[in-house]
Amino acid sequence: QVQLVESGGGLAQAGGSLRLSCAASGRTISTYGMGWFRQAPGKERAFVASISWNGGNTDYTDSVKGRFTISRDNAKNTVYLEMNNLKPEDTAVYYCAATIRFDPRRLGTNEYNHWGQGTQVTVSS
Repeated sequence: QVQLVESGGGLAQAGGSLRLSCAASGRTISTYGMGWFRQAPGKERAFVASISWNGGNTDYTDSVKGRFTISRDNAKNTVYLEMNNLKPEDTAVYYCAATIRFDPRRLGTNEYNHWGQGTQVTVSS
């Protein structure tokens, strides 16, 4: 069983940066596709970014392209989300997720097998 714990959330000003981390335990995630999702108040959980098992393929929702970068360090069993030029509309709870699919591009939330508890990101204008 994979356990995922997100960290790095907090309060940032518009234009600022935050780096989220997702630390996995229980087993290695080196063969898992990984994703970041977010859920704003009153909205459904939505895809943000994904990365394939070896980091070779990444995917982003249009609203974060050029601002967010997903990466992974399989030796540390950790996935990251670097968020730059933050906007108030980025405010949400951010979740890390793992799927047994090597390349998680275009996968929906129900195709991910393991989820973290989430970390709050708040961007002030």
